[in-house]
Amino acid sequence: MEGLIIMSKKELKRLKYLHLVQGKRITLKDASSLMNVSYRQAKRIIKKVRGEGDSAIIHKSRGKPSNRKLSDNFVDDIIAIYKSNYSGFGPTFANEKLLELHQIQISTETLRKILIKKDLWKARRKTDRNIHIFRERKHHRGELVQIDGSHHRWLEDRLDQEFCLMGYIDDATGEIFGKFYEYEGIYPYLDSFKEFSKVYGFPKAVYVDRHSTYKTTRKPTIEEQLKGSYASNTQVENIMQDIGVEVIHALSPQAKGRVERLFGTLTC
Repeated sequence: MEGLIIMSKKELKRLKYLHLVQGKRITLKDASSLMNVSYRQAKRIIKKVRGEGDSAIIHKSRGKPSNRKLSDNFVDDIIAIYKSNYSGFGPTFANEKLLELHQIQISTETLRKILIKKDLWKARRKTDRNIHIFRERKHHRGELVQIDGSHHRWLEDRLDQEFCLMGYIDDATGEIFGKFYEYEGIYPYLDSFKEFSKVYGFPKAVYVDRHSTYKTTRKPTIEEQLKGSYASNTQVENIMQDIGVEVIHALSPQAKGRVERLFGTLTC
C-alpha cells in the first residue's frame, strides 16, 4: 500500500523518543539513553530523520536478501553431490568429504539445515536428560549407611540358584558388609541389620529404596490420623524409629549409586 511504512517495535520506540526530542519534551541525551545508543549515534539518527523523514529510522537492509545467503545453484550442486556420493551419511561426515574431495566449504550446521529442508536427513529430537547432582560423601563413619538387596547367581555354576545379597556400604568410609538370603524382605533386612550392628553399631541414618519392605503406599487409618500420624509406617520404619535410626528413601536408583556400584564390583 502506497505511503505505508513497516517498522519493527524497536524502530517504533526509537521514533517515539526522537519525536519527543523534536517536540522539546526530552533532551537528546535522555533519548540516547532510552534507545540504548551513544549520544553521537543518537545525533546521527535524528539528523537522518530530520532530513529524510520517519522512514529513515528503518534499517537499510530491510527486505533485501542477506549477503550470506547461498545461491540456489550452489545449493543444487551440493544436493546433487550428496545424493550421488553420500546419500544416507550424516551432515558432519558429508561436510568433511565436500571439503576434502570437492573443495566446497560450508558449515556443518548449514549443510544439516539444507539436508533437513530437502528431506534427506531427519532432525533429531532433543531429549530432556535428568541431571543427577553429585552428592558429597558424609564426613564421619556411621552418619549414613546405604542398604540394598541384589538378586544374583552369586555362586555361579556351583549352584543353579539365585540368592539375595543384603549389601551395606558406609557412605563416608566405603566399608562394606553383606549377608546372603533367599529373598529381600523384613526378616532378611532385620537379621542383616542386627549382624551389621554387632560389628559397626547403629548408624545415624540408613538409605534404602522404595521397596515395599521399607516404604508402604497404604493410606493411614483413622486411628493413625487421630494419633497425628499422616504417613503409614512399615515394620522396618517403626523398628528403626524405636532405636533412633532415621530411614531415608531414595527416589531413584542413581540416588543410591554407591551401593548399586558395589554390587557391580562384587559380581565382576
